[in-house]
Amino acid sequence: MKTTVSISDFVLRQTPESEFTHFKGTPDELLQLVHLAISQDQYKDGYRDGVLVVRVAPGKFLTGLIELIEGDILVGEFKARREGEDPRQVIRVSRGWKEKRQAKSVEVILYRHDVLMEDDDASSDAEWEVIAINGYPTDEPGPIHFMTLMHNHCGSTGGTATNLEPEKLVEMLTESFEYYKDKGMLRLD
Repeated sequence: MKTTVSISDFVLRQTPESEFTHFKGTPDELLQLVHLAISQDQYKDGYRDGVLVVRVAPGKFLTGLIELIEGDILVGEFKARREGEDPRQVIRVSRGWKEKRQAKSVEVILYRHDVLMEDDDASSDAEWEVIAINGYPTDEPGPIHFMTLMHNHCGSTGGTATNLEPEKLVEMLTESFEYYKDKGMLRLD
């Protein structure tokens, strides 16, 4: 599959200072990893047409997603992800340490240009854009987070319509719940 890929402005929030997974290399190096994985068929379709999930080597990725232990303190906020979006509930894990860990598996999420244009969210004219980097504390990557899936499905600002049939939505929510019920994002501030 030969294609053009660029970095979405949305993924720029995934910095070393953020709780999100970040890449310890340059944007060009990230794009090289994505192209290499695609050339090796290390990708699958996402939750809808126009979403691609690309599995890349985790070597240069740090993640804030951790496995919970009994007694962990969870703290919440109600805030927008970026300007122009409605606020959302955000739950984080408060631990004594505030450093991301080496990801054991990583998926880079690509959205096709026409999907991004549904909400005028394209940052370039490339055929695909990297909109998220998801690092996991497990050898196998997890599914889309159930809150993200629901925000997308229910039409929250900043979400992308899923176009899922009810049975498929329930199946995906169940899989997501099972994976994330004992995991959370580390609060870094």
